[in-house]
Amino acid sequence: MQQSPSDNMVNLTYLIYGLHLFSAINGVLTSAFVVTAFLSGWPSILAVFLNYVKRDAVRGTYLDSHFGWQIRTFWYALLWLLIGAVLVFTIIG
Repeated sequence: MQQSPSDNMVNLTYLIYGLHLFSAINGVLTSAFVVTAFLSGWPSILAVFLNYVKRDAVRGTYLDSHFGWQIRTFWYALLWLLIGAVLVFTIIG
């Protein structure tokens, strides 16, 4: 049976989602691309840092899957950005 997370961890998870959202919206509203703003914006970098630091505190709760998803999303987006950059400079460009 899963444990119930503390209210602080739930609030932290909301904060982390908010940081990622802020970076994505910043990418839409400014001249930066959404993916590059998501990956290079300080809010997303701070969010991933918080994910790694607090990951042990949410183990065994439903928030563990949220933290894993947030971390994977960041790293897969970075991977696809790098693949896209390589393709632009080698095959497409």
